[in-house]
Amino acid sequence: MHTIENSNNTLQALLQTVQEQAQRAQDYLAPTNQLLFATGLDDSGGPSSQIIIEGHHGDRTKALAVNSVCFDQIAQRANLDVRTARRLQYDYSCEYDRLINAIWQKESEIRMVRTFMSNENTGTARAFVSKSFKTFDNVNLLQSALPQLMDSPAQWKVVNGSVTDKRLYLRLKSEQITGTGAAVGDLMALGIGLSNSEVGSGSVSVYQMFWTLACLNGMQTGNKHRSSHVTSARDGDQWTLLTEEAKNADNHALELKVRDLVANFASAQAFDEVLDKMRTAAGDVLAPETGAQDAVARLGKVLTLTKTETASVLDGLLKTIGQSGYAGQPVSRATLLNAVTASAHNAAADDVDLWQQRGGRVLDLTAKDWQYVAAA
Repeated sequence: MHTIENSNNTLQALLQTVQEQAQRAQDYLAPTNQLLFATGLDDSGGPSSQIIIEGHHGDRTKALAVNSVCFDQIAQRANLDVRTARRLQYDYSCEYDRLINAIWQKESEIRMVRTFMSNENTGTARAFVSKSFKTFDNVNLLQSALPQLMDSPAQWKVVNGSVTDKRLYLRLKSEQITGTGAAVGDLMALGIGLSNSEVGSGSVSVYQMFWTLACLNGMQTGNKHRSSHVTSARDGDQWTLLTEEAKNADNHALELKVRDLVANFASAQAFDEVLDKMRTAAGDVLAPETGAQDAVARLGKVLTLTKTETASVLDGLLKTIGQSGYAGQPVSRATLLNAVTASAHNAAADDVDLWQQRGGRVLDLTAKDWQYVAAA
């Protein structure tokens, strides 16, 4: 069995975090007319909201600190713009509390409050989701994927991994399936990525990646599988009617699917196809009269980037043109691809996937879009 851990013990730290969180995780199904939303001040003097679940039938009352993910979900469920809700919480907290509590009373519905409990009475409310939210947790994802990753002939090695309030991420590269794009001269490796959200911020995902090994810029392509946490409209509330045995069986089926996808995504054929695309991209160079800064500005428009994001791509370009395989060469679509994926190194953990997906979009630019970027 191959060791997939890296020299930073990233996987060990990730597993420890996931296991500790699983021990503290607790879900509560409650009608909103039995909940109370209350805002006070935190240690820094800023607003801090809580959900109070009143005790019934011997259960203790619970005070749950609302984190940012849960706060946004509460606002969205009340059909409020999140930015407006945050301003109301900060400037008009009493009035905002009354509004949320009035909605919860007059439009009562059963919601699932996902928590990390500190003790019987206190904890953190980390999600405010549908009662039919299908729980497939980080533990489920890892226990289905890790054995297959360790046994794979691709010889996977962890590149990075993290757990945020929104999602778990684990990305690996193959030590066996590597190659060089002849026109680029840059060694690349096949990769695989896993992600999951326990709080409804995205689906269970398994996806192929491609790593530029000189700088560990990662790119994602369209070879991806997603499974939603929320039951389909056709199934609707039937999820809440299932026994724990049936729910566990359903999750086990998803675990088997993840296992098989992990095995199938170790495809040398898909990797060779991307290498061919990279060689083609290396041949797509800017027109002699086109400045690199102008090309980046146009690429930002094609990818609908903000000014700050476009500036980040320009920084990535300056790093890329000093890299082996790109130094001294004309700026090409492959150069700009690496400039885009380089931005992932400085991005927030929840935005890394977005930058890697944008790299895949550059690889697959239409001829029309590339002409717009490259032409003088």
